[in-house]
This record gives sequence, structure tokens and C-alpha cells, in this order.
Amino acid sequence: MPSVSVALCTRDGAAHVAEQLDSIARQAVGQVDWVVSDDDSRDRTIAIVAEVARGLEHEVRILRNDPPLGVTANFEQALAATTGDLIALSDQDDVWHPEKLARMVAEFDKRPGLLLLASDARLVDGAGEPTGELLLDTIYLGAADRARIHDGDTWVVQLRRNVLTGATMLLRRELLELARPFPSSWVHDEWLATIAAAVGEVDVLEEPLIDYRQHGGNQIGAESLGWAGRMRRLREPRDARNARLLARAEALAGRLPEVPGIAPERVAEAADKLAHERVRSALPAARWRRVAPVVREWRTGRYGRFGLGAQDILRDLVQPVG
Repeated sequence: MPSVSVALCTRDGAAHVAEQLDSIARQAVGQVDWVVSDDDSRDRTIAIVAEVARGLEHEVRILRNDPPLGVTANFEQALAATTGDLIALSDQDDVWHPEKLARMVAEFDKRPGLLLLASDARLVDGAGEPTGELLLDTIYLGAADRARIHDGDTWVVQLRRNVLTGATMLLRRELLELARPFPSSWVHDEWLATIAAAVGEVDVLEEPLIDYRQHGGNQIGAESLGWAGRMRRLREPRDARNARLLARAEALAGRLPEVPGIAPERVAEAADKLAHERVRSALPAARWRRVAPVVREWRTGRYGRFGLGAQDILRDLVQPVG
């Protein structure tokens, strides 16, 4: 059986970290080590982790950052310090179901080409009470995209948007070696999922294997948008989002040619996505002047291949410039 490490990142997580560590310790699959990378907590997080660690047989490494690194760099540091063949990512405030690691490790045993595996999650509130929602439903991962992922076409899905959540992930060490260093323009889990999809097999288990806690202190969480939320987004300035999407596309297009074994068509698709984001970022401030370039871009088919189709077209036509 492959060895398993856990990479857990913390920042002011004293309220829930003990419960999460306990759920990891109770897994049927033992772990060779935990790496806890703390991003300058000012509460009792480190003391709680150290207390739990004293009762464990395996190694627990505690890394402390002052000043803080930020979410992406903190997770990269934690992942790099692990030693296992497989690495599970963990947030500080969730709860793993007892079967999580056993269920996921079994998939890696059966599928030698699998680089990254995610799962569904049960959403719970700050007190740990189920909200009645599942993560994959909340992010509107429909039947067609689920089928694409199961059929080995996660790359197509990831080019449009990220649909896999780091708190549910287990990955092979080989993926970490391909993905590092993580670009600062990306969130760690989105980058890992996208690189994995570009070079190998990625899948998601449609069963909740963690309780994914949603509360006011989440650094990254799940948000379910109804019609009111979607209309609110149309009124938000477009500058920051488009700059972020452009920076991410630049990082991906720049990195993929350096990835060993990458297929030429993946490199070409990443370059085409970059061209799409450049068009979107260059749209004029005056809405009436956007119509012609948006129509031209729509005719290329790139709104559908690299984004949310009609939703992004509407955004590009309507959103104000900040």
C-alpha cells in the first residue's frame, strides 16, 4: 500500500482544528506524516496542534510563517515538506468522514494512472450542523461535466472553470513535482487540478467524504448563487476579475510547454485560452463599444470552450468598469 501524508494549513484556526485533527487521526488508513503549516496564527492554533501531536505515533511537522505566506504559498510549502507517496490536502476547520482515506487510497491502488482524486462534501454550518447541501450541487457541477470528468476529459472542464476543491483532494507525489512552483496568480487546488488534468487522469467521487464547514472565517469556501446573486455580480466592476483571469491564463500558457510529456494540443489550447482572456481584458469601458468585439469573440467559440458561455458574454456586455 502506498504511504500517505497529510498537508494541513492553518491560520487562526483554534475554534475547529482539534476536531479536524481528531477526524484525521481516526482514519482507517494510517499516515506516515502530517505537515501543519501555520500562516502566522495569533490564537492557540499551534498549541492545540502540538498537544494533539504528542499523542500520535507518526511524525507531525509544524511549520510557522512570520510574515504569512498566503493560502497558495502556504499549501505549497506544506505539500513540499511531506514524504508520502500520496498526499491528502486538509483545511483546518472541516471534518473527515471515517472512510475518506480508505475509499480514496483504494481508487489509487486500482488506477495507476490516476494523478488526483477529489470527492463531494457535505456542507455544514459553523456549528457543524448539515445545511442539507452537497458541494458538487452547490457549485452547479452538472451531469454532463460529471460524465466528462469520469470519462477522462477533466481538462475540458477545467479550462472553463475550476470544479475540484482542495479540501477533498488526494494526489500522487509525481503531480506535485510537475506543478511546482505554484504561480501566485492561482489558488493552489485549482492549479493542481488543472496541471493534473493536462497531463494525466483526474476524477471525482460523487460521495461526500468530508464535512465542509462554511462560516464567516473561511479563507476559501463554497457559495451558492441564486438569481439575486447572479444579478448582483452583473453590477460588480469587471476589472479585478478580468485581470485575475488574464494573469492565470498567462501563467498556464507560460508553464505548460515546460511540463514533461505535455501533449502539443494542450499547449495550443492554453495559448488559445490566453488569447480569449486578452480580448476580454481589452474590452472598452463604454458598453456600446463592447458589442462588436464581443460578437467577434463569440463567433470563435471561445466563450463556450474557455468560460461560461452566455453568462460570460452577458458579463462582458453589462459589467461596469470600476
